[in-house]
Amino acid sequence: MSTPFEQFGGEPGVRALVDAFYDRMDLEPEFQAIRALHPTTLDGSRDKLFWFFCGWMGGPNHYIERFGHPRLRARHMPFPIGSPERDAWMACMKMALDDCSTEPLQAAWLLGQLSGTADWMRNKADV
Repeated sequence: MSTPFEQFGGEPGVRALVDAFYDRMDLEPEFQAIRALHPTTLDGSRDKLFWFFCGWMGGPNHYIERFGHPRLRARHMPFPIGSPERDAWMACMKMALDDCSTEPLQAAWLLGQLSGTADWMRNKADV
């Protein structure tokens, strides 16, 4: 049995997915609201998501080695995240998976895993 990290192509595959995700976020008008929650340059955000995904998918624990436990919700509390932001984040990830020509079963697995976490990150009421 291989890990999701291996199934996604190891570090090069995970990096390609993360880069496709942030490329979409940076360029697509529909993601303007979630892009605005990020710093002017996305380099640090790209690295952090890459490091996190590597370990979370069963590869090297780059994120934990640098920052300790991810504490995802606590780290995202300063940013207003409601259902629209959750939905935009998930749509951006789906596009990134499509851009990377991810196998449908792998894409479905990842989106399924991320959907609960994305919902859990909400910290503001929807209007």
